[in-house]
Amino acid sequence: MTERSKKPARVRRLGPGPLVGLLFLLPAAVLLGVWVVYPIVYSVVRSLFDAPGTGFVGLSNYGTLLGDDTTLYTIIHNLWWVVLAPVVVTVLGLVFAVLTERIRWATAFKLIVFMPMAISLMAAGVIFRLVYEQAPDRGVANAVLTTVASPFSSEGYPDARPRESDALTSRDGAIVTTAPAQPGQPVLIPIVGIKQQNMPETARPAAPAAPAQGGGLAGTVWFDFSPGGQGTSGQIDAPERGLPGMTVEAVQDGRVVASATTADDGTFSLQGVNGPAEVRLPKENFSAAYSGVNWLGPAPVFAPELGLSIVTLSIVMAFVWVWAGFAMVLIAAGLAAIPRDALEAARIDGASEWQVFKKITVPLLSPVLVVVFVTMIINTLKVFDLVYIIAPPSVQPQANVIALEMWRVSFAEGDQGLGSALAIFLLLLVLPFMIMNIRRFRREAS
Repeated sequence: MTERSKKPARVRRLGPGPLVGLLFLLPAAVLLGVWVVYPIVYSVVRSLFDAPGTGFVGLSNYGTLLGDDTTLYTIIHNLWWVVLAPVVVTVLGLVFAVLTERIRWATAFKLIVFMPMAISLMAAGVIFRLVYEQAPDRGVANAVLTTVASPFSSEGYPDARPRESDALTSRDGAIVTTAPAQPGQPVLIPIVGIKQQNMPETARPAAPAAPAQGGGLAGTVWFDFSPGGQGTSGQIDAPERGLPGMTVEAVQDGRVVASATTADDGTFSLQGVNGPAEVRLPKENFSAAYSGVNWLGPAPVFAPELGLSIVTLSIVMAFVWVWAGFAMVLIAAGLAAIPRDALEAARIDGASEWQVFKKITVPLLSPVLVVVFVTMIINTLKVFDLVYIIAPPSVQPQANVIALEMWRVSFAEGDQGLGSALAIFLLLLVLPFMIMNIRRFRREAS
């Protein structure tokens, strides 16, 4: 046998060679370089220059970033996002995924919960800007709250005040008679300063009150105003209307001895009052009706130094609305992969549903839960659209996040150097979580 015949036969490669694969990858690699690699490299270089980009300043932009109070407040704000949003989204996704296994219309429920993912974050911001409108006739959130609270709250007369006279005065927010009222004599309480929108629809023309039976006090509370300046001050005129729903109290020796509510024509009758008594309209009559929550206000929920305001919680709720469906779908897929025999064995051994969920379902779902949680952390660190659209300009400093601060510094203030430093800082915050997710995907694939 010759030397040539001893050589092993060359193994012929099946399919196209490596060059063909590289050619197919080339367009994606070019796009990746243009849209990802080049912007990152340019941002790193740009962060080393001043605002106009003409002077090299080294790392001074990063020193300014870490020493600026506004930036530190923004970082604290982003930490609240990282603490609240991923936890709420993951928990809600888990609850929804478990519930969909126990309801009949699971597909329809999943479709409804997942539907917000079909719209952009900017559109979601516009939707929730309308939801959080302060006026209940425009904002859905306050419309629901005022509807629920309406049976427990009364319509007030804000800005109302007594007609200037020697007979009435204001004291601690209440309107009281300056001299004790005598039984058998009518008590006239003229009120002014009521806006047309605060006048109840049930108000009827004011009328003199009938004498109280048994020696009590009777009188009229009315809106002492006639269009065109007609009528006499302090007297009931034909076009003037009574003020229904007013609480009227008779006070003797600092103690309330009788109480009544005015009728539609403003009349009231205080029974069982013996002797002179001070007549009082409590301050609760003049408080504004409950109009809901100022969702987009700057008021802090906790201590102001913690940087958590109600507008931040409102935007977090919008974020949860968008991403809860995404979490539900991923967790539901992981839930479907859990072996049912493990769950049934636990139930046969006497475990309750809560014990099965806590001891078996959650531990078996932990890889999926971690992926969802880490993904939500990445999304919260990059959040921009919702904050920019929902938060009014007056409260954006209280709702600021790193991505919004980067845009504001770069384009509103025109400092591209500091803005690029903020962009690199945000990239460094996101990078560890991205690496964590990639490693987990590789472990699951191997």
